[in-house]
Amino acid sequence: MSSLRITIGGVRGIVGESLTPDLIVRYSHALGTYLEGREVLVCRDTRQSGEMVLNCALTGLIAAGCQVIDLGICTTAALQLAVKDSDAAGGLAITGGHNVRGWNALKSIRSDGIFFNPAQAAELLDIYHQGEFVKASWDELDPVSTDQQAGERHIKAICEQLDIQPISASGLRVAIDCANGACSAYATRLLEILGLDVVAMNTETDLPFPHPPEPSLQNLSQLRALTTAAGADVGFAFDADGDRLGVVCHDGSAPGEEMTLCLATEMIFRRGDPGPVVTNISTTQAVDDIAKKYGRQVIRTPIGQVYVAETASNHRAAVAGEGSGGVLFPRINYAHDSLACMGHILQLICQTGKPLAELVAEVPTYYMYKEAVPCPVERAFSVLEVLRRQGQPTGTEYEDLHDGIKYGTLDRWVHIRVSMTEPIVRILAEAKRQDVAEELVRHYTNEVRRRM
Repeated sequence: MSSLRITIGGVRGIVGESLTPDLIVRYSHALGTYLEGREVLVCRDTRQSGEMVLNCALTGLIAAGCQVIDLGICTTAALQLAVKDSDAAGGLAITGGHNVRGWNALKSIRSDGIFFNPAQAAELLDIYHQGEFVKASWDELDPVSTDQQAGERHIKAICEQLDIQPISASGLRVAIDCANGACSAYATRLLEILGLDVVAMNTETDLPFPHPPEPSLQNLSQLRALTTAAGADVGFAFDADGDRLGVVCHDGSAPGEEMTLCLATEMIFRRGDPGPVVTNISTTQAVDDIAKKYGRQVIRTPIGQVYVAETASNHRAAVAGEGSGGVLFPRINYAHDSLACMGHILQLICQTGKPLAELVAEVPTYYMYKEAVPCPVERAFSVLEVLRRQGQPTGTEYEDLHDGIKYGTLDRWVHIRVSMTEPIVRILAEAKRQDVAEELVRHYTNEVRRRM
């Protein structure tokens, strides 16, 4: 089963296996052609393959005549902000995000700081597959320039949205696990500006990831232990490029990735930012309950940051994000931003005077269960089509076919979809009762496997 994925989300694969130097050069050359040889900003995370992938990408971009500015190691959100605030035609983030260390990816960003949408990505892929690239002459090739301040500008933009004085006066002790990723320097820097006591681990960017960088429950054991051992009030975990955020309470409990958006939404609506909350169709219904409390609308999108970001922009959302732990703050940028999310959750703790565990307990309880079934891409969509043809199951109140298949009622739902980043079919279910959610996932997992 091939690990290579070339989709609207960019190119993703295992370096040395499917993500090869030739492919990276060709894809970046196609991007440079699409951007008409104009200015492009690039950054990377801390993966061992990052420097190789960067140099191949620079080759392709320069070959198309682009003026490239290398931001070095920084969060993808910082790159997106830098692109938005510049005259650049676009950007390229070199990061595998939450994927394990053997993976890497190329993610294309347009001039407003948002990832390419499906139409733009399709145009880029047409150029890539046709191989008709702009080839700049020898005297049109510009040297790469550098900008090491994008991360600091991003931190400043976050701080401008926070009420720093009460946070600083709180005396909170904060534990962080940066997984030796792109947030390693910047998470500590932000917390120092906020005047908090920081206990940090895994902040060595020249070392491998100490565990898979996705801040999911199974990867938070080190942070949970550190939080309790250090007597911290709260803990935060970051993925490789600062896209996703995981949270840990003072007692070492971890409420899960879905809670990240819930807490951020509570903070933003408490502050009174106008607009709806935008999220995808696989995110917990607890977001709907929080929005209802404040008389706000919830707008659901297909899975993917670009869908959430564009919808948030079009509807002037107050906050947006996905249940993966990625949250978007329109006052700053239309990017999943774990550093900004950490700052806003800290502000929520300080404003309410409540520990994180109490804030979590106030969020309506739902049980979510997930399964990932390995499935070749060429089979996955046909499997879903067979399920779709069976029709809406008896007892369900709605059917949503915008991204895979979703069936649900007011208190439960199940979603079956093909992953855009890995060769798997994802099955997710949520219900007010844990056994109901688990049974829904078991049923559809068996259905998928039976039709493979």
